[in-house]
Amino acid sequence: MTTPAGSEAEPDDRQLNSSLSRPDAMMLADERIDAEIESFPPPPIVQPHGKARQILFGGTLVLIAFNLRPLFSSLSAVLPSVVQTTHLSSAGISLMTTLPVLCVGAFAPAAPALARRFGAERSILGLMIVLAIGTALRGLAVIPALAVGTGMAGAAIAIVNVLLPGLIKRDYPHRTGLMSGLYTMALCGGAAAAAGLTVPLQASAGGSWSRALALWAIPALAAALVWAPQAPRLKREARFAGVVISGLYRCPLAWCVTLFMILQSMLSFSVFGWLAPILHARGLPLGTAGVIVSVSVLCQMLACLVAPGIAARARDQRFINAAVMLMAVTGFTGCLFAPLSTIWGWAILQGIGQGALTSVALTLIVLRSSDAHVAAQLSSMVQGVGYGLGAAGPLLVGLLHAWTGGYDAVGAFFLIVGAAGMFAGIGAGRSRHVSARRAPVASESMNLASEPIVAGELR
Repeated sequence: MTTPAGSEAEPDDRQLNSSLSRPDAMMLADERIDAEIESFPPPPIVQPHGKARQILFGGTLVLIAFNLRPLFSSLSAVLPSVVQTTHLSSAGISLMTTLPVLCVGAFAPAAPALARRFGAERSILGLMIVLAIGTALRGLAVIPALAVGTGMAGAAIAIVNVLLPGLIKRDYPHRTGLMSGLYTMALCGGAAAAAGLTVPLQASAGGSWSRALALWAIPALAAALVWAPQAPRLKREARFAGVVISGLYRCPLAWCVTLFMILQSMLSFSVFGWLAPILHARGLPLGTAGVIVSVSVLCQMLACLVAPGIAARARDQRFINAAVMLMAVTGFTGCLFAPLSTIWGWAILQGIGQGALTSVALTLIVLRSSDAHVAAQLSSMVQGVGYGLGAAGPLLVGLLHAWTGGYDAVGAFFLIVGAAGMFAGIGAGRSRHVSARRAPVASESMNLASEPIVAGELR
């Protein structure tokens, strides 16, 4: 027998939907999607003993988060040097900037199964090693190694990106707000550091772009080494029971949320992959272009901390969705066409708008869900489809540039993206829940020994 998990049209949901404008909706919006929510019995909370170990454990999670964005912004900082050395075609450039985004969409859905099989902690440890190896492969300065390394690193980032927020929610139930804020700051900090420091690293490495890219394997390897003794060897009886959520792919509201994510992803990853080369093509030195992108990303970090709270407190999110999309697109087109003397203002506007846009798009997943099970499935749909199709953004930027020899067509394209994004955001911002149905599923048992888990203890 199935029962409704939420509906965008049912009258019974109106009182619940209207509660989204109340302060208690902040608790919902602050929750992170848990990739292990279907595990039964639930994974144990890892509680480090002693204040020093608690700080080390939390600090390691932040260090891991720091490593989840340099892949996207480091290559764009030295892209002209890569093209000059390898004679990469315009199509090749487009594919190389698109590859990590495609990996995010393709591999993110595998996170829950991996966590149930090995545990989130051990999965993250293995994936951080894969990330370090993939990043190091980019130091070989040949296109096949660059592509393989980027694909490996992108796949690792895709899965860790799903597992880490759930781990924070699980192990820091009373400090979720603080840890979520630090997590967001670390993500943006990693992107900003890679955008601003890769060119100086290239200069210090004798002008070698490949060595500069490979150096970003060091913080990833450091995170893995620090995390290794804290990742328990999970031995427990793992039975996976829960509910099956169906009907999301037939829900218009769910598709509005997904379309909003697709369009914001097109813009977001195009900024990471192309803003520095665009500014360089307009006459700015590579180092200056990288610093401008770095400052823009830091502005994203500040907006990420503020925008979700504003969105959750609002009666609905139609206005804020349209407003942040408009800000992000206006800032980007300003970077394309405005006088260079005003470029800092446009970059800051873009950063604030983009940070708010990304965080609000993710917050909508929770606000449009009636419970955590629906949120987990909606997250899989929105992020899997959204990031997968959003990868077309940087790909189309490269192709449009190759076809036209400039960036005017890119500006026109993102004006269309912005208009469509505002339309989708208005639809996704309605104060309703997505329609979905739930059905219980039978338990499945794995005969593993059960032992208590203590952070930092290896068995």
